[in-house]
Amino acid sequence: MDRRRVLKNMGMSLGYMVATPTLLSIVQSCKSEPAITWTPEFLAQSQGNVLTKLVDIILPKTDTPSASEVQVDIFIDKFAQDVMEKEQQDFLKMSMTKFIDKALADSGKENAEDLTTEDLEPVLASSLKYTKDQQAEMFETINNYTKAISEGTTAEIDDEISRFAFANNLRGMTIWGYKASEYVGEEVLAYLPVPGEYVACGDMQELTGGKAWSL
Repeated sequence: MDRRRVLKNMGMSLGYMVATPTLLSIVQSCKSEPAITWTPEFLAQSQGNVLTKLVDIILPKTDTPSASEVQVDIFIDKFAQDVMEKEQQDFLKMSMTKFIDKALADSGKENAEDLTTEDLEPVLASSLKYTKDQQAEMFETINNYTKAISEGTTAEIDDEISRFAFANNLRGMTIWGYKASEYVGEEVLAYLPVPGEYVACGDMQELTGGKAWSL
C-alpha cells in the first residue's frame, strides 16, 4: 500500500481531528521525548510495550516512518492521561486488558512484555474482521455499556466486544496521531507554516497538489 498517497488524501475523515491547545501541546511534548527511554504516564510499562508493537502493526515502516518512529505510542498515552475523561480511561484500560489476555492465551505466554508482533497481529486482525452489521450491533452494545457506567449502574460487556472496541479505537487514534506528528505534517501533508492568501473555494489539486492540509 502506498501509505504516502493515502495520508495525503485522508483529509479530515476522522472525528478525532480537532486542533486544540491541549492536543497541540501533547504533540509538541512528544517531539522531545526520547522513545528509547519512554515511560508511559497512563499505561503500565508492559502495556506501553504492547502499544508500541500494535501501532507499528497498524502503520509499519514503508516509504514513510513507522508509527512508533514518529512517537504515536507516546502521543496516545499522553492523550489518554491528559484529555480522556475518567470513564474513557477506565474503558481503555479494561478493553486493552481483554485484548492482551486474548493474546496471552493464544500464544501460551504469561507476561505481556513477552508478547511479540507475531503474537499480537492475529488478535488485532480478528478483532477488526466484522461486517458492518456486526459492528453496528457492537457499537450499540458499547454505547449502552458506557451509558450505564456513566449513570453509576452495574454493567458488563462481552470480552469479544471489548477487544473490538479497543482495536477499533486504537486504529483510529494511531492514524490520528500519525497525521498530527511533525514529520507527516511537514513532509507528507500540504504544509504552510505562515498562512498566505485566503482562498474560500478552490480546487485541491491546483492548491496543494491533491494533498490534505496539515493542521
